Amino acid sequence: MNAQTSSPLNAYTVPSISIKTAHTGATNKANALGMRTMQERAYAKRGEQYLLIKSPPASGKSRALMFIALDKLNNQGLKQAIIVVPERSIGSSFSDEPLTKAGFYWDWTVAPQWNLCNAPGVDEARVAKSKVDAVRKFLASQDKTLVCTHATFRFAVEELGIEAFDSRLLAIDEFHHVSSNPDSILGTQLTALIARDKTHIVAMTGSYFRGDSEAVLSPSDEAKFETVTYTYYEQLNGYTWLKSLDIGYFFYTGPYVDAIHKVLDPALKTIVHIPNVNARESLKDKQREVNEILHGLGEWNGVHESTGFHLIKTPDGRTLRVADLVDDSDPAKRTKILSALKDPTQKNNRDHVDIIIALGMAKEGFDWIWCEHALTVGYRSSLTEIVQIIGRATRDAEGKTSARFTNLIAEPAATQSLVTEAVNDMLKAISASLLMEQVLAPRYEFTPKDSGPKEGFDYGPDGYQEGNTNVGVNESTGQYHVEINGLTTPESKEASRICKEDLNEVVTTFLQDKTVLEQGLFDKEHVLPQELTQLRMGKIVRERYPDLSEHDQEAIRQHAIAAMNVTQRAKLELSKSVTGDAEAQQGSTALLDGVRKFVNVRELDIDLIDKLNPFDAAYAVLSKSMDEKLLRSVQAAIEAKKVSLSEEEARELAKRALQFKLERGRLPDINSADAWEKRMAEGVAALARYRAQAKAAEAKNSNG
Repeated sequence: MNAQTSSPLNAYTVPSISIKTAHTGATNKANALGMRTMQERAYAKRGEQYLLIKSPPASGKSRALMFIALDKLNNQGLKQAIIVVPERSIGSSFSDEPLTKAGFYWDWTVAPQWNLCNAPGVDEARVAKSKVDAVRKFLASQDKTLVCTHATFRFAVEELGIEAFDSRLLAIDEFHHVSSNPDSILGTQLTALIARDKTHIVAMTGSYFRGDSEAVLSPSDEAKFETVTYTYYEQLNGYTWLKSLDIGYFFYTGPYVDAIHKVLDPALKTIVHIPNVNARESLKDKQREVNEILHGLGEWNGVHESTGFHLIKTPDGRTLRVADLVDDSDPAKRTKILSALKDPTQKNNRDHVDIIIALGMAKEGFDWIWCEHALTVGYRSSLTEIVQIIGRATRDAEGKTSARFTNLIAEPAATQSLVTEAVNDMLKAISASLLMEQVLAPRYEFTPKDSGPKEGFDYGPDGYQEGNTNVGVNESTGQYHVEINGLTTPESKEASRICKEDLNEVVTTFLQDKTVLEQGLFDKEHVLPQELTQLRMGKIVRERYPDLSEHDQEAIRQHAIAAMNVTQRAKLELSKSVTGDAEAQQGSTALLDGVRKFVNVRELDIDLIDKLNPFDAAYAVLSKSMDEKLLRSVQAAIEAKKVSLSEEEARELAKRALQFKLERGRLPDINSADAWEKRMAEGVAALARYRAQAKAAEAKNSNG
């Protein structure tokens, strides 16, 4: 992973993230049963009643489910398997598979009448109720597998009751669509099914977090699931062909159709997602936008008869095939294009299509292995959606050595009166970029200093050294072992699980906190890092895991901020070594190089990590992508919103002050030269004022 910066709208030299992999080929190797690494890992847990598979797009989750479901049907006594997908187009991922050809015991088959995703109807919400009768008939039949949408399943549970699904396997694809919020019907139904405890559930997702900050599952329900985690790092590192992935955000002024061709390279297989018609970037005429993109590519030479693709002759004489998924005015034409894109005989034909232009389609479950560039204009509804879009470009395919994701962003003009909206959009893009850095990084296993070497980890040529801060890597599991002096270790089983499996979910919530982003990026002079790393992250952990002890909450906070800061500091260390295009092309071989450079301070401790602003690396990229005048105007807009300490912040600072007193034997001094000590003292004073005001108000009310 390395950071490179240059002038705006130069997608080839200014990625905010650039990872390079070992491309070992391990990802695509199958065992004697025909299972790849992730599928083998998931199958080993096939006996669990509740199984959560967290694995990137294109890692084979659908096939993993087939292996598990067939075992449950044939060896574990379950009656039937019901596969639930968010939209009909994803249903094709669960079509018949001759698994015995690769060595498995049974083939996966779904009778045509039981793949309800193939049933006619466009408006899923409208037609889903009519499919409930099909679900009822399936449950009464001797057939074993059914595929339907989330909407169909919701209606079926409402009408048939949860008891109708006893002794059956329920597999939920794209599980991040579920929410623990009581307003989520599917989430509420899932909670009821888990409470009844007579259904087996396999949940699958490439991004176990939501864009609305809601939890997918309640902590009590989540604790019942056995988790199988397969990271982006493992997947990409084990590819045969794909060696690098760049992710970046780029600013433009004026209409986006005038700027898009600065980042849209017609030589790359590309999916372009244009903005929603209500978005700030939209020209409010989606077909005009498509036409202008087509015009910028070259000369229009008609439409290919059998596929419906536009034929565009480029200035260098090539003919591009462009699929327009935006135009929905002619259902027959749209169906022809979709059918052509899904044509199984063309799956391995790199020249079948060159560019796909979409609005709401071609995201989840859309499998085009040749895609090299996912280009998104403006902002999608959530970070989850962005992760899914990036996943379109991360397939491994013969001869495809690099891939990239570009978010094209309207620059907030320095003179713009509505700068707030523009800044909000910019923060979303930066948040998505930072999130992907965490998603793409290996899993960290943090332990206190001198805790000893771990089996399977390589600690470098000198091996594990007592007295040093050690860093070890396990390439096969995609884990880094990093020692941190003074680290709090979790006590409960649940807290230990969170620290090993769910740190990205905690970091995601942190990155979705608008105040955190604003202060961390643009108010660095007035906001101390500890206000972000200790106060803000501490608040997030307490709210996310209210039933855990204070000790475990603090352990999770430390592990989460360590995961983010170690990644960010590694990125900064790597960026220092990039001095020119030639060196940038050569790049660093792995994030491990940057981690070791950062950790090589002998005394890496939690206090040091807490003193680091998690957004320094992002700011370094941003400051070189925006002109100084614009950057100052954004900083001014953020600083103007700063308010005095809230009572909650004062209370948290006072808690930190008590910890300070336990360690130092005195309370923090408000006149201290140390900024954090001074801020804790200010918190104590502010809390005293709040309490005095509350007592005064109480006395006034009693006298009144």
